[in-house]
Amino acid sequence: MKELVAVLHNIRSLHNVGSIMRTADAAGVSKIYFCGITPKPTDAFGKYRPQISKVALGAEKTVPWEYSKSSIRTISRLKKEGYKIFAVEQSKKSVPYHKARPGKKDRIALVMGNEVKGLPQSVLKNSDKILEIPMRGKKESLNVSVSFGIAVFRIII
Repeated sequence: MKELVAVLHNIRSLHNVGSIMRTADAAGVSKIYFCGITPKPTDAFGKYRPQISKVALGAEKTVPWEYSKSSIRTISRLKKEGYKIFAVEQSKKSVPYHKARPGKKDRIALVMGNEVKGLPQSVLKNSDKILEIPMRGKKESLNVSVSFGIAVFRIII
């Protein structure tokens, strides 16, 4: 069985974080790394944030998590631990997400970026694969929590 973790780079919305946590729980993600400005499930006093809890529906208490100021340091550490880094982003070097076919025993870190700016080049350069979800309509992208759901369930099948 694949081991899968998520790295959230500068996600702004508490609701997106809650939605990602709920989806991560459903997909069996073993840990979420909250990086940069991504809000943690608990505040400075250790209380669960109601805006996250409202959407996570308890997943904020079941999915292990860790905070790191730097996405790059987190990604570097995960690479040293044997994880393959899969970033979800539109890029000249991206491949369609459905072509991501990790092995049954691969350790995967799925990296998601900021709702407006996406992932910086420094993260993309440190990724083993950049996955893109094709857009067929007029909009250029999906909500980050929707993109996470599409990508994470593709990786676990």
